Amino acid sequence: MNTKMYVGNLPFTAMESELRALFNDYGTVTDMHLPMDHATGRPRGFAFVTMDSAMAMNEAITALNGKDFGGRSLTINEARPKEDRPAYSGGGSRGGKGGYGGGGGGGRY
Repeated sequence: MNTKMYVGNLPFTAMESELRALFNDYGTVTDMHLPMDHATGRPRGFAFVTMDSAMAMNEAITALNGKDFGGRSLTINEARPKEDRPAYSGGGSRGGKGGYGGGGGGGRY
């Protein structure tokens, strides 16, 4: 059974240790992924938290969904499996006109 949760609307100052402490009140956190923004080095505002049992996950969702955390109201639900997406083929048009001599109708030199 799935025991992974999506945790959204996190403050951009959230730390993994804070999230672990928050969720450990409901069971053992077995895995956590807090994606970071490469440009800023800050968390991206969401995380995936995996608990040791479905019961612990459900208790955490019930208790923490909507709860204030760092000035933001958490959104927590059971994580859905990643959907298969078609691979990027690299083809196609970028669309639009203008830009670098693309006939956008700009001024003449």
